[in-house]
Amino acid sequence: MVSSATPGRGQLTRTVILRAGIDFIDRHGARDLTMRRLGSSLGVEAMALYHYFAGKDDLLDGIVEQVIDDLDSDPQVLAEGADGWRDYLTRLAHGVRRMALAHPQVFPLIATRPSAAPWVRPPLRSVRWLENFLASLMDFGFDAPAAAAAYRSYTSFLLGHLLLEVAGTDDADSAGSDSLDPTDYPTVVALRDDLSRDPGDADFEAGLQDLLTRLDPADAVGREPRGG
Repeated sequence: MVSSATPGRGQLTRTVILRAGIDFIDRHGARDLTMRRLGSSLGVEAMALYHYFAGKDDLLDGIVEQVIDDLDSDPQVLAEGADGWRDYLTRLAHGVRRMALAHPQVFPLIATRPSAAPWVRPPLRSVRWLENFLASLMDFGFDAPAAAAAYRSYTSFLLGHLLLEVAGTDDADSAGSDSLDPTDYPTVVALRDDLSRDPGDADFEAGLQDLLTRLDPADAVGREPRGG
């Protein structure tokens, strides 16, 4: 008997399935996701999902696209009306971070699922967001090479920082660190508390503002080329 809390076959849509998939991964992780388990959570047989998705890989790609597209509904993420390129990139970065922290089990999929093309980089991994990013920066006065370089540096910063942030630590990691022999690893043991410190918002903001300073096209004028 299908629960009244689940949509049932007649109420299935692609979006309903994607939302259920995101919720499943948030609660159980991507490894446990199967078409059968997701169908069961929706109150339908797994075969009903194949009317919308070719298989699990297609479903995972759709989940990644949906989470990225949800950035559009974040009222703090904007291009039009932003107070300059720094404001735009700051708002976008914090929007991506909110998305990653809201879906820490999904974010690694955003980092690892194949992109539409090798030059479409996670976490802004849709062509639509790439167009938005490049066009916005060029509207703010970046030339084409500077906008492309900014995209590469910006996505690298977000990906590296947020993958580490969503990974976090667990009790098993703590237990493993307690078993380290200070005779063999004296520096690691001595600095264990500092290494475990999670500065959170402050660290992200400091890294972001440092990146934006380096991306400033005004500062690039007259800057000595690297290695020269």
